[in-house]
Amino acid sequence: MEIDSVQNEYFSSYEDLEIHRLMLEDEPRTLAYKNAILNNKSYFKDKIVMDVGCGTGILSIFCAQAGAKKVYAVEASNLAILAKEIIKENNFENVIEVIHSKVEDVILPNYSKVDILVSEWMGFYLMHEGMLDSVLIARDKFLKEDGLMFPESAAVYIAPCSVPSLYQKWNNIYGVKMSSFSKELRSSKGNKPEVLTLQPEDLLGEEVILCWLNMKETTLEDIESLSIQHVVGASKSGNYQGLCIWFECNFPESSDEGGDRRVVLDTSPKSAPTHWKQTVIVFPQEQDVEEGEPIAFQLDMNRDQLNGRRYNLQMTMLDPEAIEHPQPCSCHMTKCILVKTFLKQHTDHVLSQQTDNKTVLQDEPIDEDDDDDDS
Repeated sequence: MEIDSVQNEYFSSYEDLEIHRLMLEDEPRTLAYKNAILNNKSYFKDKIVMDVGCGTGILSIFCAQAGAKKVYAVEASNLAILAKEIIKENNFENVIEVIHSKVEDVILPNYSKVDILVSEWMGFYLMHEGMLDSVLIARDKFLKEDGLMFPESAAVYIAPCSVPSLYQKWNNIYGVKMSSFSKELRSSKGNKPEVLTLQPEDLLGEEVILCWLNMKETTLEDIESLSIQHVVGASKSGNYQGLCIWFECNFPESSDEGGDRRVVLDTSPKSAPTHWKQTVIVFPQEQDVEEGEPIAFQLDMNRDQLNGRRYNLQMTMLDPEAIEHPQPCSCHMTKCILVKTFLKQHTDHVLSQQTDNKTVLQDEPIDEDDDDDDS
């Protein structure tokens, strides 16, 4: 009963039109799907498509506009009723069939398969909400062996960061110092990550990839638990105040359409803001770091046992001396500088040898005067 209650609460939350207004007005998100679909019409023409968690039905309509002959728009919440009206409003009711059901319970006519599976399943830090589970189940149940998935891959990235809105901002509020308040504020946020927008300059080091998901091959077991240990050299001096987490999604690209049409939905601080913003694990106390100083951490992301649609995130600060560094490493520890120097020297030596070993063939000059004398 507890699981059913969680599921019902999850689906009913998507009947809140404000959530869908937020998603529809998210230009990078919505245009990424529109461009990925309409720039690849050759993939969709006369094909059968399933849209998992169709919401208002806008992605299903994009698929119909791209030439799909049939779209199954699956929606578990009562928003399916509104989706039908929107689809009729756009004159696609003969192409798009709204199925008011959880995708796990859907049975297609004659147990048929689909050519393409489309879904906007991503949550905060990619995994929140656990909708990916339903997408993978739909893939295994309905997608043809050579079928396509939109998006086709996704990745989660992590980087050390500053969090000015929870630290520096409170040093001067209307001319009053509020550092004591900011300290208590951060402590109150210690039990869950913050969802906020960072600026590119707030990042203190190069990002590292936590996981990469191939949507045709990833299994439910693969996403039960994710973990990484990492060391990165600070890219500049600053205040190390948290870990920033974001994701990107890649969509299939048709060679038939011509041109560079690869679509990437990137939610990093360096890209246009989206409604996902970034997820930040905020530290109760900051740590001053100098450029090149090693920042070592471990991040564990485990599915919650009581609510499978959520993940528990745990960040642990590590001793840079105690764990293995990536090679080459950007930090200023002596061993990493030596390895970097050795690798550079080795690369330079290899390139030098390749240059020396090149044989340039040239034609011998022809002495035309000699030729005339022989004749």
